[in-house]
Amino acid sequence: MHAIEAQQLTLTYGENSIYENLDIAIPKGKITVFIGSNGCGKSTLLRSLARLLKPTNGSILLDGQAIAKLPTKEIAKRLSILPQGPVAPEGLTVLQLVKQGRYPYQSWLQQWSAEDEEMVSKALKATNMQQYADRTVDSLSGGQRQRAWIAMTLAQGTETILLDEPTTYLDMSHQVEVLDLLFELNVSQQRSIVMVLHDINLACRYAHHIVAIHDKKIAIQGTPEDIITEDTIRTVFNMDCQIIQDPLFGTPLCIPFGKGRKVNEQEQASSNLANAAMVV
Repeated sequence: MHAIEAQQLTLTYGENSIYENLDIAIPKGKITVFIGSNGCGKSTLLRSLARLLKPTNGSILLDGQAIAKLPTKEIAKRLSILPQGPVAPEGLTVLQLVKQGRYPYQSWLQQWSAEDEEMVSKALKATNMQQYADRTVDSLSGGQRQRAWIAMTLAQGTETILLDEPTTYLDMSHQVEVLDLLFELNVSQQRSIVMVLHDINLACRYAHHIVAIHDKKIAIQGTPEDIITEDTIRTVFNMDCQIIQDPLFGTPLCIPFGKGRKVNEQEQASSNLANAAMVV
């Protein structure tokens, strides 16, 4: 069974068609990353999978069930979404933010419980945010703030987590910090994680499954090793590049040529020599 499936999905914005008759299946227990050029609809597709956008036609299945027919609180217990650049109210502490993840479990009959307390504690520990619990969210660094929001989604206790560009506005070290955290959550807890990322090389490094979006459709999808090729990058991003093997992780590594600077023969020879050395 897949974590999420879209069947014959049609999405429109006003009179503009975004996707028509799109089929996609998100592997369960894996990390899936959406890539594509700006404005191609990656975030729109992610939001539709979380039922935040109503499709014009088609259906979305969550664990094999039609998401349109599920109660909102039931969905929130099985799927969580972290939008791009979330903003917390001024003065809200990390602990208060993380507690918001337990909202789907609250009702007039069921108030805050020992289980809620345990889930919040586990989420803070998993994200290494215990020492910041009493700090206000707006006083944290970018990486810490993102980990606080991820802790909130973990406290929600869902098997599937959707994240829209979780590394946006973060420097390189904090990008790796956040992605390492998500990778560890996938390994240790078998969470199904779906992300939108702009960095192709980070997508290749952390994803089990990549979905490349182009021209209102799925251009290609599969493992990074199978689909990230020079032809794919040229088709999806209209960019020439060279694909080599990441010397540390063995995943595809995209080296863009750029349009303003050409590679001369000496640089190309050095590149070929380096590639040969890595293969050896």
